[in-house]
Amino acid sequence: MSLLRALILAAALPAAALGQDIAGRFDYYILALSWQPEWCRQTGAARSAPECAAGTGRGFTVHGLWPQHEKGWPEFCETAERDPSRRQNAAMGDIMGSAGLAAHQWRKHGRCTGLSAESYFAATRAAADAVVIPPVLAAPGAPLRLPPQEIEAAFLAANSALSADGVSIRCRDKALTEVRICLTRDLEPRDCAPDARRDCRDGALEIAPLR
Repeated sequence: MSLLRALILAAALPAAALGQDIAGRFDYYILALSWQPEWCRQTGAARSAPECAAGTGRGFTVHGLWPQHEKGWPEFCETAERDPSRRQNAAMGDIMGSAGLAAHQWRKHGRCTGLSAESYFAATRAAADAVVIPPVLAAPGAPLRLPPQEIEAAFLAANSALSADGVSIRCRDKALTEVRICLTRDLEPRDCAPDARRDCRDGALEIAPLR
């Protein structure tokens, strides 16, 4: 087969055939921590999401633990592992906010780890438990305004193993939405690949108070 024909055939193959979406084939993780009060304000309250009810008092919740390539990421991989049970999904509600999010994260990201659902959820919990939430963001009772650089600096001060290139602050409509932390496959802090280092470039961000 000529080199040109091989390249044409490769371009026609789906990502999975090229090794981009094969379970267990990835380089590192992103732990995505969502600022739930802002998610509730922008999205969840309109859906009457139970986790957005007054008095729930949630701050950062786990959006997901996402396997990453050094460029790009896999998603919706095929796996021989069984999907989690309703009980397993529900058990993640304390850190993820809802069983529905846990189920979705397994389908989109967990299957790509090559882990069982039990091991993936255990890894997600271990990664989240290892992160110290800065005191200034632990339980704000009123709206705060902080520049992205100060939010990042607060995480670095509270977690000495993190590096500036290993933390990404995300925003929407000049409000804090998410903090992403890059981890090795062993859940140790590491720098993010260049395509995952994008930080919010807005000025001071509004940080919605706990509900």
